[in-house]
Amino acid sequence: MTLSPTDRSTIKRGRKRAVTEREALHAVLDAALVCHLAVVVDDAPLVLPTGYGRDGDTLYLHGSTGARSLRQAATGVPVCVGVTLVDGVVYARSVFDHSMNYRAAVIHGTAVPVTDPDAKRHALRVLTEHIAPGSWDYARPPTLKELAATAVLSLDLTEASVKIRSGPPGDEPEDVEANAKWAGVLPLRTVWGEPEPDPALVGDWDVPPHVTARR
Repeated sequence: MTLSPTDRSTIKRGRKRAVTEREALHAVLDAALVCHLAVVVDDAPLVLPTGYGRDGDTLYLHGSTGARSLRQAATGVPVCVGVTLVDGVVYARSVFDHSMNYRAAVIHGTAVPVTDPDAKRHALRVLTEHIAPGSWDYARPPTLKELAATAVLSLDLTEASVKIRSGPPGDEPEDVEANAKWAGVLPLRTVWGEPEPDPALVGDWDVPPHVTARR
């Protein structure tokens, strides 16, 4: 299934890096942990990191009910969500041709508040299982007070674009021919470290499998 770009979601710069498969959009969203929500608040742009989770072609965003960005996004104004994964720094023979290898997704649309209690719990489960898999069934579920203090928005993934760069530098032919400078890619990878128990734990505890398995 392919993306159906609109004018504002059509990649105009670096078109050769555009990826049109919807599966690529899902893959980028599933690989990252934080998105950046952009919305205009008081006539000024506001961009904030936001936790999210994906269920099919719906993106769920969440945060405090006091967050200005979420309150404004819930009013029906246009919003934009961006996710970027950096896979490496590309060292070229010229400074101009330096670059990065990356996977990036941008979604445009109108966010819809999730207020139905069951739908809200479902959305929060999706969010929790994206950020910390296995935690929804392990940890204490949210109370009614905690649910009331949490804002959840849904955003349809219909209007989206994906851009990916991979591979070696794209140097000028004369720089390659001169063979005077090293060029290549320094990969960047994110890895999980050793779990660090909360000092407030009492007694001997084994790290739960859903935490250790993630490493």
